Amino acid sequence: ARPGPLLFFLRFLLPEPGLAAVPQPSPPPGPAPCTATRGCGRPAAPARRLRREEPFPSPAAGRGAGRPRCSGRCCSAPGACSCLGRRLRPAPSAHRASSAVRRDFERREPYNYLQVAFFKLKKLDQAVSAAHTFFVANPQHLQMREDIEKYRRMSGVKSDSFRDLEATPHWEAYEAGVQHYDADEYLQAVASLEESLTEALSALEECRALCEGPWEDEDEEEQMQPGLYEAIAGTHYIQVLKCRQQCVLEIATKPGRISATEDFIPSHLDLLQFAYSQAGNQTLAAECAASYLLFYPTDEPMLEKMKQYHTELGEGAAVTARQNIQHYVQRSLMEKKLIYYAVEHLGETFNDPDLWTPDELVPEKLKEKYSLLMPVCACFSIGPLPFEGIAVTMDSQQMNGTQRVVFDRVLTESECKDLLRLTKAAGEAGDGYRARRSPHTPHERFEGLTVLKAVQLAQNGDVEWRDAKLLLQASEKSRKIIESYFAPGKKLHFSFTHLVCRTAVDGEQEGRMDLSHPVHADNCLLDPEGQECWKEPPAYVYRDYSGILYLNDDFQGGGLFFTEMDSVTVTAEVRPKCGRLVAFSSGKENPHGVWAVSRGRRCAVALWYTHSQEHAEQVKGRAGEINTSTFKGDQIPLRNTKPADRRQKPGSDRKQQPKVLRVRDEF
Repeated sequence: ARPGPLLFFLRFLLPEPGLAAVPQPSPPPGPAPCTATRGCGRPAAPARRLRREEPFPSPAAGRGAGRPRCSGRCCSAPGACSCLGRRLRPAPSAHRASSAVRRDFERREPYNYLQVAFFKLKKLDQAVSAAHTFFVANPQHLQMREDIEKYRRMSGVKSDSFRDLEATPHWEAYEAGVQHYDADEYLQAVASLEESLTEALSALEECRALCEGPWEDEDEEEQMQPGLYEAIAGTHYIQVLKCRQQCVLEIATKPGRISATEDFIPSHLDLLQFAYSQAGNQTLAAECAASYLLFYPTDEPMLEKMKQYHTELGEGAAVTARQNIQHYVQRSLMEKKLIYYAVEHLGETFNDPDLWTPDELVPEKLKEKYSLLMPVCACFSIGPLPFEGIAVTMDSQQMNGTQRVVFDRVLTESECKDLLRLTKAAGEAGDGYRARRSPHTPHERFEGLTVLKAVQLAQNGDVEWRDAKLLLQASEKSRKIIESYFAPGKKLHFSFTHLVCRTAVDGEQEGRMDLSHPVHADNCLLDPEGQECWKEPPAYVYRDYSGILYLNDDFQGGGLFFTEMDSVTVTAEVRPKCGRLVAFSSGKENPHGVWAVSRGRRCAVALWYTHSQEHAEQVKGRAGEINTSTFKGDQIPLRNTKPADRRQKPGSDRKQQPKVLRVRDEF
């Protein structure tokens, strides 16, 4: 009988009798340039608390190198899996690093240390470059922001030292092209964007080549145990295809970031067609428009442009898409078709990186499932308010933005005074409300109290029960108002609730130039230079709506303001007053900050909400349980909380036409 395929495979792998399988020694690590991808090529040191015993990864460490996956069939015999492992895997790699080390390099953490080291060595130019490189990837790092400003004021520091040492060619060209484009310098924009597109496609091919070889995925290793035939015919090949598809995210991710820029390749073509048109080259403009339509064939504005170009060039002019873009789209669609077949029939999973994937490519029975993962339109319908007496003072149109609103008369004057009394009593208790320097500015003191801490202080007799319950009820009333206005019929959960006071520090206000709270967005990391907001940790990416319920106005400054993505252009301002509730969606459409409090004490209840029950505030439930068990027979309803009928309230019947936003779906 002929040997089975598995036996034949084992015979091929095992050495001849009498021959010992001698493992090959690892080559000694030689010197290598110290970069975020290659690390520092230095000999391994003994284990210490920084875990320097593992060298830094090679560029291909995440893809090509890795241990083989042991299938359930191959490991049925005792010791077979380890036996195969010894023969299939190479010698222990000298270029492997832990995921924590790789993550630190992705976040450019070494540059944080390098800038300190260079500064102490009095090498200011190198220190500035290291600091700038770290700050590009960590724009929310307050200490580095201050360091950058100090470097700018230092004599002897050259302006060209503020450069990104980790910049990739296509990103440098892309950002230069966008700057020229915004400045109406279309000839320069065309040159930079063409260079960026060429470099991006080249980087894409390099990334795809690295997808070949054994696949390593620690998260899936325990779940996937294919047999030999499945491993060769299906699993391995599909993993390679999925890896190749994800390469577009890798090249579209700005160095040091996690989130990719949407439609990176199509956006080049969109910008190029307009720039060529403005520069007077209608032939190349039409070529870029035709190339863009390969991604979005039903895009009406671009189809109108194509008609215009045909008219200008003459009906006989042949307008075709670029050959390299045609190849890119056809190859990608072919790979997606194979992957979706594996998803449907082999139980694979796939997160499609592209927004332009045609719907007909997705199997019918998977469309409903995957439609839940697609970006959702951020437009909304206004619902009626659940309480009488509340007025909508400003809506989105009046505030020059999207999903913004100001309500008045949410609290009465006496209720505001009761909550202010709560802040003073909590401060005197000395627990949970200690005044300290603000985390955002040295010119203010910051005090904060959660609902649960307020209830606990009431249990201890440090504050009145009535005031603690009022805080819980006021936050719940605000939640119902915001839910009914922005998301009628869709449950909003508390994400976090904080009673916050900001007090101006006497004697430290003269010449003050900073803000009480810098411009930011509540669920993404704002990048004003790149005109982006990165929805990734440490941002609270699950937050959907935000609210601020003001308690007083007897102070100077402290107003809320909204800006454009540049964090400089102010689009709307809101002056605090007792009982005023300002609410807005938490995304990149609503960057906001707080003007400096230059005199007095500003108090407000800060509220954040989420549609995700998984991220609902657990302490709110605990406070409610304590409240329910404690306040039986002592109900203290809020004033003006009579349930309203379903009529539209004054001011909320204004028609709103928010711009349609494309929400990221990265998590």
